[in-house]
Amino acid sequence: MKKELFLVGAFLFFAACGTDQHKAEEIDTAMESKGEVTGGEKVGVKDGKMIVQKKVLMAEELRELQVNVYETEDRVYGNRKFGSQGMYGVLKGCRQKLAMKEHGGTGTLRWIEPLERVTDKEEEFTIGLDEKNELVGVSEEFLKDRIERFRKYRQILQKREDEFREKIDICEAELASKQYDMKNKEKDQPHFGEFTISFPYTFVEPPRVSASG
Repeated sequence: MKKELFLVGAFLFFAACGTDQHKAEEIDTAMESKGEVTGGEKVGVKDGKMIVQKKVLMAEELRELQVNVYETEDRVYGNRKFGSQGMYGVLKGCRQKLAMKEHGGTGTLRWIEPLERVTDKEEEFTIGLDEKNELVGVSEEFLKDRIERFRKYRQILQKREDEFREKIDICEAELASKQYDMKNKEKDQPHFGEFTISFPYTFVEPPRVSASG
């Protein structure tokens, strides 16, 4: 009995390993009594069962995912091409103000983590001749791998966006508090009248009094 179970398990394991997850499968999307819900979603009957079906074009789905990731990254780290500083730049600028002595700082910039863009990835090209005998460089990636990679990027960037927003709020609150304290400190300092001598001036010697007088 144990031997039979082992053989069945081994068969299922090797059968699963032999399945190519990157191979395009044929999908039956036909439904009966279907009706539109919204955004590509439909309700209908398939194999006698009531289902909700969403059908998307993978090229459009991947494009939206990548655009979302790049926009989030620009929001977090800025974009040099368009001169935006992003949340990273806002936090750095706030901490620079905190370090200024006029705001009660020490003049030393508080540490900030290095700028690390998530999507920076060097493309690896296979160089050679294509079907038209033209010299080209080709980069290929499995569709599922690309989608999984950008979903991870999105998850990381969303987390960093929340972290930077919290750090910015804390920094701005601390800066506002220090500015308020410095302003009140200046008001509380005593102010003395100023004595001004204008130059040039003429010194007039007082009249001498005679000893006999």
